[in-house]
Order: sequence, then C-alpha cells, then structure tokens
Amino acid sequence: MSFPSFSRPRRRGIYILPNLFTTAALFCGYFAIVQAMNHRYEVAAIAIFVAMVFDGLDGRIARLTNTQSEFGAQYDSLSDMVCFGAAPALVVYEWALMSLGKVGWIVSFVYCAGAALRLARFNTNIDIVDKRFFQGLPSPAAAALIAGTVWLTIDNELTSPDDMVWLRWVACLVTFFAGISMVSNVPYWSGKSINLRKSVPFIVVIALVLAFALGAFYPPGTFFGLFVAYALSGYLYAAWCWWRQRQAKLAAREQAEASDAKPDAEVTDAEADDAPENDEADDEPGEEDDEAVSGDGSDAPEDGDSGESAPSQREGNVD
Repeated sequence: MSFPSFSRPRRRGIYILPNLFTTAALFCGYFAIVQAMNHRYEVAAIAIFVAMVFDGLDGRIARLTNTQSEFGAQYDSLSDMVCFGAAPALVVYEWALMSLGKVGWIVSFVYCAGAALRLARFNTNIDIVDKRFFQGLPSPAAAALIAGTVWLTIDNELTSPDDMVWLRWVACLVTFFAGISMVSNVPYWSGKSINLRKSVPFIVVIALVLAFALGAFYPPGTFFGLFVAYALSGYLYAAWCWWRQRQAKLAAREQAEASDAKPDAEVTDAEADDAPENDEADDEPGEEDDEAVSGDGSDAPEDGDSGESAPSQREGNVD
C-alpha cells in the first residue's frame, strides 16, 4: 500500500530593509499610545510625527532597492492603521475629548473608522485612481493635524482649565474634519510626480534650506501650518475644478444656443433677399395688366390674328 507523498512547502523570505522602517514606524505609533496613557501628550504628538518620517521612507527605500513585496504592502497598511488611526484617536481623546462625554468618544471613533476605511479603499483602488492625486486626505496628514494641534497648544501653554473649555471643542472639530476628509472624494496632490533624479533650478535648493531653517526655528507651528494648508488645498482644488467645469458647461450651452439661432437668422436673411424679387415679379404682371386695361378693346383684330397686329395697335395707342 503506497502513501501519498507531500512536498514540503517552499518558504518565502521577506526583505529586511523596508520592513525595518515599517517596524520603526509601528513602534512610534505604539509609543505614542503609551505616552498618552501616561499623560505625556507632547511626547506622544512628536512620536506620531516621527512615525510619519519612517512611514515615508519604507516605501521609497523598497522602490529604490527593488524590494517591493505583497507582504511589505500589507504590513505597511497595518502599521499605518496603528500609527495614524488608533494612536491619534486615543491621544486626542485622552488629551481633550474625554471630558466631552459621548460626543468625545464618538468623534474619536469617527476618526479611527475613517482611517480604517481610507486605508482599505486605498489598497483596493491603488491600480484604478490617478497616481498624481490621493482620493481623500491621506491618513498621515490627518494624523499630523491632530498631533500638530496637541503639540502647538502645549508648546504655547494653552492648557489651563480656562483655556481647555474652548480648546476641547476646537480639538473636536479638527478631529471630525480629519476623519471625514479621509473618506471624502476630495483630490489631494500625492507628490509622486516629483522626479528626484531630475535637475532643478538653484532657487529650489534655497527654498528647501529656508524650509529646514524655519522648521528648526519653530517646529510645532511650522509642521501644523504646513499640514493645515495641505488639508485645505484639496478642497480649494476641488472648488477650482468645479468652477472650471461649470464655466465649460455654460460655454457649451451658449455655443449650442448660438448654433441653434444661426439657421433661423439665415432663413430670415434669405427671406429678406427674396422679398424684392417677389415684389418685382408681382409688379411686372401688374404693369402688363395696366397696359392691357389702358388698351382699347375695340381696336382688337376681328380676324383673331393677335400675334402681329396686337403689338402694332398697342404702340399706336401709346403714341
């Protein structure tokens, strides 16, 4: 009796370099959650920004070293859910939304669910949408809005009980805006069209130096301002596209109305051109009738030969 032989499944390895950066980003997200539980909110916000740096490096390193894999893509997506979904929601809830009761945790959950839906939609539509634009606000930018709000207010010492009365609602609105923007269809520039191997003017290098200097001078305000501008840029671009489409529709409608009115104008012009000819045609029989009436009927030939005698008699009557 022979037994079936089973071949040992081949083990597939993983690339260590890009997944190492993904693990570092995951560690920063988990570290932010732990620090928020210990009421060290500024450290938690900074950890979220550091996670953004590692998350931006893992994909680029994988493309540069040709080490992309399906495992790395799924691992990066799960890491993003922790770093930019769960961590910012828990940090802002512990910092400001807890005192709002049900409103606070519901808004925090809206953000967390928005991040999960955003990542799921991105993974399923990665080969469909335009590479130049993201569909909805990216989860790292949404997390930067919340972390920047926490970091900026703590750095400016706006954490007294009197300040927290209105600051809680500001944090609530920022969290709700970030969560809804992630699941919206607003287009955001992805930056993937930038070619780092292409030469640029010297002024671009100067601008980068100034940006680094400004970031080093006041990091909370610089980072928060940049991501607020990026979050609003999608809505401004969507409004501009809507206005252009509206203008194009109005122009097409006006052109269609003009083309419909043009044949009517041509018919009117043709009738106007034909009117004098018709008048002349109407006048000619009238003149002949008048001449016929002015002629004396008694002069008509009695023999019935009107072909030659009628003109001579008519000329005689005229003279």
